[in-house]
Amino acid sequence: MLAFAYYHINFQNHLSEGGFVGLGLLAKYVFDLSPALMVLLLDIPLFLVAWLVRGRQFIWDTIFASLAFTGFYELFEQYSPIVMDMSRMMPLASVLSGVLTGLGTGLVLRYGAATGGDDILSLLLSKYTGLSIGTIFLLLDVMVLCLSFWYVPMKEMLYTILAVVISSQVITWTVKSGTGIAVEEEAHAHGNVSVTHQ
Repeated sequence: MLAFAYYHINFQNHLSEGGFVGLGLLAKYVFDLSPALMVLLLDIPLFLVAWLVRGRQFIWDTIFASLAFTGFYELFEQYSPIVMDMSRMMPLASVLSGVLTGLGTGLVLRYGAATGGDDILSLLLSKYTGLSIGTIFLLLDVMVLCLSFWYVPMKEMLYTILAVVISSQVITWTVKSGTGIAVEEEAHAHGNVSVTHQ
């Protein structure tokens, strides 16, 4: 679901994104590098650090989720015949992007994993700087989105911001609908993200 949305909606309609996925999309536009490969390269060192900090099961689950995203994005990029040109319906593109990426991320978080290295980085920075995880997420997203101004026109950037806000809300709703200790921890963390994005 995440890979489908990021390729068919975000990339094809020039919507950017925060976090490592945003850096991956930036690498695609600027250097013509695979976003999936870029995200994987950013994820690997953080997986190694988080192995010691968060525990083995968390890392295995996160690695599985990250590799699944990478694999499906590559498949869509190379073989998908679907073209979702929403250039005349950008509000709809923003809503679809926000809902699908938020739902995909929220489902991963609900079951005690993370969607990639940017989640892990936010957890680590929050732990060692004393800043809330919501503040860390916001700072990372703002930095990536500021870089995206280099290639994303103002109008499309505004639609990107709308998609990010919707995504943060959907993540919160999806995670809160789950049960269990891991779910409650992630719901609390990403609930803070939702508040800071508003």
